[in-house]
Amino acid sequence: MAKTMKLIAFSTIAATLCTTLLYSLTDMEIFLSLAITFGTIAYHFCIRLIIGQIYNAVMNNKTDYTKKWFQTGNFEQSMYKKLNVKNWKKNLPTYDSSLFDASIHSWDEIAQAMCQAELVHETIIPFSFLPIISAIWFGALPVFVITSVLGALYDLLFVIMQRYNRPRIVKFIKRNNRK
Repeated sequence: MAKTMKLIAFSTIAATLCTTLLYSLTDMEIFLSLAITFGTIAYHFCIRLIIGQIYNAVMNNKTDYTKKWFQTGNFEQSMYKKLNVKNWKKNLPTYDSSLFDASIHSWDEIAQAMCQAELVHETIIPFSFLPIISAIWFGALPVFVITSVLGALYDLLFVIMQRYNRPRIVKFIKRNNRK
């Protein structure tokens, strides 16, 4: 998934530059629309990659999963049950599945990686709304709002998945530590 995300990010950056150049040379509105579209897609992919890299550089998957922020309550777990998370979480892609591989990492390390992944997606959510500012220059406010909301909701799915899965991992860790 990492290669795919990077490929999409770089491809849409290149497409943005090409269509911007074509618009400046021809003044054809279609090229402006394409440049805005590719630029918005590039932003959404690049911001995810950048924020992930920043967290990795600063935290390197060393997060204290016992902190209050990472604890889930009964209400939250019952909400996840109503959302049927158990059935759809397996359909979400993983940026680097090796981080969650028990044959490579301890369950403690996996829990820490889950916390960092949660923080990454929680941070991306507000950044998903920055493209709305582009409506000042380009108009089409509804388009920017829709793509921003969809981007934020997509990241919320990953937050939910991490918060749904982590209590099971922590319970497993505690059970193993008692043995």
